[in-house]
Amino acid sequence: MCAEYDHSARASRGLDGSTIVGRETMKKPVGLLGGIEIRVSDPLAERRMRLAERVPYLAAVLAPSNPYPEAGPNGVLEVATYNVHRFSGPAGGNRWQPDLVGAVIGELATDVIALQEVLRPFEEPDPLPAIADALGLYLAFVSTRVHRRGELGNAILSRWPLTSVFALDLSFSRLEQRSAIAAQFARDASRVSIVATHLALVDRTRQKQVHELLDHPQLQGPTVLLGDMNAWRRCPATRRLEDELTQLHHNEAWPPSFPAGRPVLALDRVYARGARVASVRSHATSAAKRASDHLPVVATVDLHPANGDAH
Repeated sequence: MCAEYDHSARASRGLDGSTIVGRETMKKPVGLLGGIEIRVSDPLAERRMRLAERVPYLAAVLAPSNPYPEAGPNGVLEVATYNVHRFSGPAGGNRWQPDLVGAVIGELATDVIALQEVLRPFEEPDPLPAIADALGLYLAFVSTRVHRRGELGNAILSRWPLTSVFALDLSFSRLEQRSAIAAQFARDASRVSIVATHLALVDRTRQKQVHELLDHPQLQGPTVLLGDMNAWRRCPATRRLEDELTQLHHNEAWPPSFPAGRPVLALDRVYARGARVASVRSHATSAAKRASDHLPVVATVDLHPANGDAH
């Protein structure tokens, strides 16, 4: 968990008694005093600055109060990927509806859920630990960038304990800060890696991110990659994913998931290596259409496919 910092403003007094706030707490200019710019204090500025120097980082790994009794995956894995749009509903802005997102996550009832655009707010209780605990799920969260309202990143929810969790920095462009979170589960001698990510909008950057993920030395066994791939058109990044990771569907057969109210783009996907994506569908309930601008995508993954069915 991140440390708490002293948010007090370093201020001096102006000629007329006005407060002149130090640069590290500045926000928008509101006027001039004797040629000196007067700015409104932002009490969170120092915290934002320090967090910006750390991201991406593993911010939380939590266990539920009442976990499921199963030790780990046993042959078949039910997974989902869900861009929760900062818990702000389809329209975004300052709306705040984590309870509705939590209800949708409960509807999914899958073994593993990858979440993108998770907002960990500065000035309100973090809703994700409560959602995970209520559903008996383990939680891991990686903070990717600092948003004006909090930390924004990727998370994994799991029925089973996480035997290993780490963050991957995928920020190959100064314009877009991106990351992935990887977790591993083990049962007996078998092990599977789950990777949750939100890839870049720019094709060239997205291609570098895919290479980084597929070539990572800790992700060479059975691996399931889930997330918002921003795969709105054919490009080298999606071609390599489709060439190297086993999947059942051709590109045009992926279920559309964006925008949630009337989906036309298949941005959210599930890929597997050393395993087989047996089926995939979008989760288009009434609650899901109101909770985010993306629909969740759900898949069944066969961890022990017949020879020739997995790469």
